[in-house]
Amino acid sequence: MEVEIVLKILVLVIGFYMAWNIGANDVSNAMGTSVGSGALTLFRAVILAAILEFCGAFFVGAPVTETMQSGLIDTNLFTSQPLILILGMCGALLGTAIWLQIASICGWPVSTTHAIVGSILGFGALIGGVDAIQWEEVSAIASSWVISPVISGVFSYLLFSVLQRKILYAMNPTEATVKLFPFLIFIVFTTFTLSLIFNGLQNLDISLSFPQAFGISLLVGIVASTICYFILRRLSFPTLAEAAVTRHLPQHVVSLEKAVKHLQRVHVTSMSDTHEKVGHLLEEVRSLSQHLRKETSFADRTSEYRVMEKMFGYLQILSACFVAFAHGANDVANAIGPVAAVLDIIKNGTIAAKAEVPTWLLALGGVGIVIGLATFGWRVMETIGKKITELTPTRGFCAEFGAATTILLASKMGLPISTTHCLVGAVLGVGMGRGFRALNLTTVRDIVLSWIVTIPASAIVSILCYFILKAIFI
Repeated sequence: MEVEIVLKILVLVIGFYMAWNIGANDVSNAMGTSVGSGALTLFRAVILAAILEFCGAFFVGAPVTETMQSGLIDTNLFTSQPLILILGMCGALLGTAIWLQIASICGWPVSTTHAIVGSILGFGALIGGVDAIQWEEVSAIASSWVISPVISGVFSYLLFSVLQRKILYAMNPTEATVKLFPFLIFIVFTTFTLSLIFNGLQNLDISLSFPQAFGISLLVGIVASTICYFILRRLSFPTLAEAAVTRHLPQHVVSLEKAVKHLQRVHVTSMSDTHEKVGHLLEEVRSLSQHLRKETSFADRTSEYRVMEKMFGYLQILSACFVAFAHGANDVANAIGPVAAVLDIIKNGTIAAKAEVPTWLLALGGVGIVIGLATFGWRVMETIGKKITELTPTRGFCAEFGAATTILLASKMGLPISTTHCLVGAVLGVGMGRGFRALNLTTVRDIVLSWIVTIPASAIVSILCYFILKAIFI
């Protein structure tokens, strides 16, 4: 009996430590772009993420979870020795948490799912050998290293290209933003409502067909865009010309800005030799424009672009909140799942195919995530938001929306994806929209290497943790 109590306390402590490191690494991804773009301060991002992650985990968290993640190893190996499975799962959780903490300290955004997979594979291979591993499942998970960032990167790149043409390169960016904003609100609310219905309501055992879910999402999108349209009609926004007059800006600065926009439109639509020649000319005019802007403090003195970015800042905050809530509803419960599985084995003495996740355990995971986000989360936020490429609210919105759309589509198509990889790929896609020179390739290299190392590193650490626990309890 004393051993059971000690094991229960141990697994709860390890589970809390695991949740703490999920908050420090995984949850920080959701808010990293918002902090990096300046749409949210670090303090506000932590508060928002804490509230939404906890609500997602506590109110909509999955009530049932598979005992062994994704059927990675053969559970028949442990039928006659449940204590070995208990120690193995504790070692896997501890190994995952330690690797996540190392990654968080270094500022590497790694996948929690991949870390857990690596830990369970290390333990499974140690006990049952290579044949005990379900290699088909492992290969599917490994393929997400490529699938996740590529799909989200393409989505974000395409969306950013559209915003460049329609808004950033427009002669009157504020007017273009006001016209396009209700449509963007419609897309955002429709997409995220559909995502929450499929990924959230299914955890509450509420079943809706796709036409019903899509109809509800369309209705929410139409209502939101209608409200946005009438609000924007009541507001007045400064134009580039008005800003120049009210702040007495030199006319040649405004004229050069207009010339850059004309050349950008020609460059986007032209082909072959014309495209190349216009590109060289655009670089020269842009360089001259930037020089004059520094001399006249044009960027600081023009209010139109600040208004446009502020509008997208609100949209980015909204998308970040949706991502945080959805993450809490899904990934957090999955991370707490192994803890519930171990507690179930300790209680019943047998290995069940599924284990109930108690509400208090979801609350424990939510608290751990909040603490982790508040303590070490800023490191990963800084990498996602500032070190890959320079982000503004428009770029940050494109990255978050591209990642969220990828997560929604991939989950419905059954593709193996990683939330972390989606967000990193989306930020890369936005950066590539401005050319490779806009990317910090050193940071990109470090992130990719951390992804490759995650599975073997967490496997090695989990094996070491298992041997330590085995020496103590057996």
